[in-house]
Order: sequence, then C-alpha cells, then structure tokens
Amino acid sequence: MTEHNERRIAPPSAAALPVDTPFLSRAAWARILPFGTYIFFIVLGDMLERIGFERAALRWLYPVQIGAVALLLAVFWRQYAELRQSSLTLGQGLVALAVGLLVLVLWIHLDQPWMTIGSSPGYDPRTAGEIDWMLVAIRIAGAALVVPLMEELFWRSFLMRWVEESDFERVDPARVGVKAFLVPVVLFGFEHNLWLAGIVAGVAYSLLYMRHRTLWSAVLAHAVTNGVLGCWVVATGSWSYW
Repeated sequence: MTEHNERRIAPPSAAALPVDTPFLSRAAWARILPFGTYIFFIVLGDMLERIGFERAALRWLYPVQIGAVALLLAVFWRQYAELRQSSLTLGQGLVALAVGLLVLVLWIHLDQPWMTIGSSPGYDPRTAGEIDWMLVAIRIAGAALVVPLMEELFWRSFLMRWVEESDFERVDPARVGVKAFLVPVVLFGFEHNLWLAGIVAGVAYSLLYMRHRTLWSAVLAHAVTNGVLGCWVVATGSWSYW
C-alpha cells in the first residue's frame, strides 16, 4: 500500500467529526414535560378507576393535574422565548377569536359515531344532583388558561417544528412542510375522543400559527374554544364533552 493510499483511508480528524448533541434540547423538554404531566394524570385517573375508585372521587384529581402543569409552565417560562417576545395585533386577535368560536361550533356537531373513538364519560361536577361550582370554576379555568398554553407549546411550537428540523427553535412556522403540518394535526386529533373534531381544531390552530407567526394566535383561539365550550357544557349539562 502506498503512502498516498494510506492518507486516503486515514480516519478523519476530530475537527471533522460531528459534535455530539442531545436528542432533545432543554427547550424541547420544557415543552414536553408539561404535556407529559397532563397525560400522566389522565392515565393515573383511568388506573385508579379500574382498581375500584369512584369516578366522583377522582374529580378532585383534575385540580392537582392542572396545578402541576401550571407549575411546570411557570418553572420553564424563560424557555418560551416566542411567547415572551411576541404579541398579537388587534386584527390577529379578532381572527383568532373568530376561529376559536368556529372550532367550538364544529366541535359540538362533529359527534357522529364514526367521528368518535370509544365513549367518554366526561367530567361531571355534580354532587347529589347539585353542581359543585368550585369544580366548575377550576375546570373552566384549567381548560381555558392552562391547557391551551400547554398543548400549543407541545403540538405547535415543539412537535410541528421539530418534525421539520431537530433544532426546532430556528424553524419559521410559516415555512413548515406538509409532513410537519400533518403529523401533529393527526396525533392531536386522535388524542381526543372526538377525533375528527380534534383534527379540524388542529388544522385551524396550526394555520393560525403559520399565518400569524406567533403562538399567541393559536393559544387565544384554543382558549376561546375551550372556555366557551365549558360554559356551554354547564349550561346544557352535556358533561360528555368535558
């Protein structure tokens, strides 16, 4: 073997090797952990019910769930640069408000059997036939203030952009491709019992994020949907939608 050939097969220098980077960054974990905590409590409630706990008693698990998620969002707040550095214009806010209401109307109508997965007992805040208004207040506040932040940070801010590029914070939401758009939309849909309504909502919130290039737009629309839905549920007694 000649010297020339030896140089050709020599191992690359250390400078040429890729730098080791973690699979998920701190910014990614800051978006994953609140969502994971929320899902953990859903699984925990299901397990407790299976081993004999009354569903009525498990209603008080929700305040703990929302409190834990809110605490994590507060702890990681500095990681959410896009929320701290951007805001909505009046026009964007009005569009987000309208989209949130439209999603609500579609949500309560896209409920045919083929549009659902299984059945949902929902969240019934009544005790001996009387509504526990403390539970109602916590449920609506959690659904309108905490859940939209937690879910939009996970599904739109993180997952949609991460599918596009691992260094997701560099990705302009207006530039994500078809795959990056569809993956979180479909998963978001099947996270819900009303899977088709969930997909429609995911499409609407994603388009807002991409169009306005601020996560606050999707958060506001999501908050309007959840908040007004909560009021409708209480007014009509349609607990299964919770």
